[in-house]
Amino acid sequence: MSNKLKRILSMISAAAVTSVTLSAAAPSMSAVEDGEVIYTAEVETLDGADVWTSIYETQLPGYSGEGFAYLTASPITFEVEAPEEGMYQIDIRYAQILDTTSRTQTISVNDRDTTFNLNYANEWTDYTVGVFRLKKGANTIVLKPQYGYASYDTITISKAISNDYSKATDQLTDPEATNEAKALMKYLKSVYGDHIISGQQEIYGGGSSAHQSSISLNFNAETKTLTDSSGNKYTFDEADIATADDGSTFVWNCVSPEGKKYSYNQQNRNYSHTNYDLEFEYIYDLSGEFPAIRGFDMMNYNPLYGWDDGTTERLIDWVNNKGGIATVAWHINVPIDFENYELGDAVDWTNCTYKNYQASNGTFNTANAVIEGTKEYEYFQMAMEDIAEQLLRCQEAGVPIIFRPLHEAQGNEGNYGDGTAWFWWGDRGAEVYKELWKHLYTTLTEEYGLHNLIWEYNSYNYSNSHTWYPGDEYVDIVAYDKYNVDYNRGDGLTSGPNFNAISAIFNYIYNLVDGGKMIAMSENDTVPTVENLIVEDAGWLYFCPWYTDHLMSDRYQDPEALAAVYQSDYCITLDELPEDLYEFDGATTPTEPEKTTEPVTADPDIMYGDVNDTGDIEIADAILIMSNVVNSELYPLTADQADRADVYQKGDGIGINDAVSVQKYITKLIGELPESYM
Repeated sequence: MSNKLKRILSMISAAAVTSVTLSAAAPSMSAVEDGEVIYTAEVETLDGADVWTSIYETQLPGYSGEGFAYLTASPITFEVEAPEEGMYQIDIRYAQILDTTSRTQTISVNDRDTTFNLNYANEWTDYTVGVFRLKKGANTIVLKPQYGYASYDTITISKAISNDYSKATDQLTDPEATNEAKALMKYLKSVYGDHIISGQQEIYGGGSSAHQSSISLNFNAETKTLTDSSGNKYTFDEADIATADDGSTFVWNCVSPEGKKYSYNQQNRNYSHTNYDLEFEYIYDLSGEFPAIRGFDMMNYNPLYGWDDGTTERLIDWVNNKGGIATVAWHINVPIDFENYELGDAVDWTNCTYKNYQASNGTFNTANAVIEGTKEYEYFQMAMEDIAEQLLRCQEAGVPIIFRPLHEAQGNEGNYGDGTAWFWWGDRGAEVYKELWKHLYTTLTEEYGLHNLIWEYNSYNYSNSHTWYPGDEYVDIVAYDKYNVDYNRGDGLTSGPNFNAISAIFNYIYNLVDGGKMIAMSENDTVPTVENLIVEDAGWLYFCPWYTDHLMSDRYQDPEALAAVYQSDYCITLDELPEDLYEFDGATTPTEPEKTTEPVTADPDIMYGDVNDTGDIEIADAILIMSNVVNSELYPLTADQADRADVYQKGDGIGINDAVSVQKYITKLIGELPESYM
């Protein structure tokens, strides 16, 4: 990685901010070990809590201390002294008998509210509230009566266990993946967790006013020439000649003598050139750097109004000539009036679902798109053929792609009352969506022979993403689109850029795939600060702001903060990508550790994970394991306890992963213990 210090120091305007973020990337000695408990309390002893021993004449035996607290009308407040700034896990012991499904609760950590749901429990139950950032020193935590009506017995706060980024695989799901794709995947894994790769989405389609310059051109139908007011001739494909409603003729797309591509605007009756490099020029002027990843969209290659906007040429140039990394989205459209649509007909952009997605997804039945013999199936086959043609051009040019199709499937899930989402591919629910994803995957890889793709699954609402996830065998990278400036901020502010690293979402996705897939921020508004990314242990693989305002407006970005990210050693820019990025040496990281001992079997009569021998598996067991890892003399285990604590890879001894396995079992991420065997 190149040394950017001289370049940074030459940019005095950003030097102060840069020095802060550079220091944040430096390693430091931790004052507290992963899993170490820094606070525990009987909730009924805290400020604002009352002592209860029963609720509505219902006994809840088994509580510790004098009783428990019942959260109703008054907040429960306490302070926690953190030995260092960082991420800490909050665990509670609760009962909830008011609602037979679940009850929403609210916790405030240093004036930032977070809601969580407590399932029905008529006995004391361990629950992990989440992982929260605490500052060094005093931190105020409040259990708020908003919603409320749950019983709290104990609360425990411990240093969060750091994410293990080495678990992510660099092996692609496609066994016939090209060497270029393998090489790119291996590089991504090599920096994952230690750095974030910079990215930027380019404008797509016809562009926006911020990207366009317009001119008037005259088309002579007799001589078939297209000229400007100075007589300069513009070249075009005769297939692009069209007739307007008034009988006049025009050309859809043309190229200027300087090589600029122009497109005809029917409403304004002029031609517009789109500057696809606007955001990239802005970033370079701001920071002296270019992003390493460029986001493209192949939406214009479609059966309806499709035309070649040069995306494929720009993509190949970005990778082969600029040395960058390409990611591709696919806003594939369907006609709103699909019921009356004839396959092969031209349909104007304004009559397609993407233009009007907030109103309706029309009469296209997504469930039919995977059923042979239906019109929806035939249409999707045509759409796949269109994009396959472009992707094959990339493959033939030796260009690998981080491919992000059918994204944000859960957006506005159910908000239309008929089950539809804001994109048609998600409007018939999770099961149909997964079948559609698998159909796309198998068609492109097997029928069209596309093996240059790194398949990136990009959902939107991760609260129930386990039901939408297509499966490890169809996904190489998992991604999330961060838009939390205009809503769901979570930073205590009401406007301006939101620098949160959204570690709660990162951790949710990490647990969804058990750390086995790299996790990317495939779209975003504000780029998080380096300090937040590191302190919050949110090791996003890359970021990629949306175009125009999401990058260049102070509503979403702070220019100095953005420049500081680009100029930090933590962020990888275009010039820092290796020259041999796409040269594959044939080696990949093994997905499983080498087995060096004989297999160990588990005794079915032993409750593995029940370290403290209470007859149940609870958070206290995970805490006891971690305490032993940190200080075995102070927290010794008997031989039987050590046997029950060894639950990650049975036979390899006791470590942090055993505590993680216990927590995964409690939160139902795994169904039994031990988790695996050597």
